[in-house]
Amino acid sequence: SYNNIGQVYDNMGDYSAAIEYYEKSLSIGEISLPLNHPDLATSYSNIGSVYNNMGEHTKALEFYEKANQIFEKVLPLNHPDLATSYNNIGGVYKIMGE
Repeated sequence: SYNNIGQVYDNMGDYSAAIEYYEKSLSIGEISLPLNHPDLATSYSNIGSVYNNMGEHTKALEFYEKANQIFEKVLPLNHPDLATSYNNIGGVYKIMGE
């Protein structure tokens, strides 16, 4: 539920509220899921996306890279979520001119 609420706030452009709810979702996941669970990676990615939307690209990369580390461990190399993860990181570097 917190993740869904965060997504609504993100879509509305209320990024501080989105991060608040995404972090609540992440906190629950960190307690209840194994540390390499793909749902945690999704939470990290969601938070990274908000930071990217806010123009805080260094913070976005931090969260995108956390997500990517999990995805690389648990997903096959040809999985679309892993491709999306690489794309997210590449997109931030592109915005940063790197």
